[in-house]
Amino acid sequence: MCLALPAEVIAISGEVATVDLDGVQTPVSLAFLKDVTIGDYVVVHVGYALSRIDAETAAEQLAIMSGAEIQAHEGEPA
Repeated sequence: MCLALPAEVIAISGEVATVDLDGVQTPVSLAFLKDVTIGDYVVVHVGYALSRIDAETAAEQLAIMSGAEIQAHEGEPA
């Protein structure tokens, strides 16, 4: 299964942004997007920022994924 995640842009150097996803920071390519600024949220897949989304949409998507993670771990031994 492929998964694209929303992440906040915290730094930019040329065509590479550093994004933060729940405390994990990683570099991603901005080759597919123009005019990205620090504080923007982007959808990241395999090291590329694919699209820009607003903070509310990012929060909604992250909440859904967090809920899916909880459901995936239900039933596992504590």
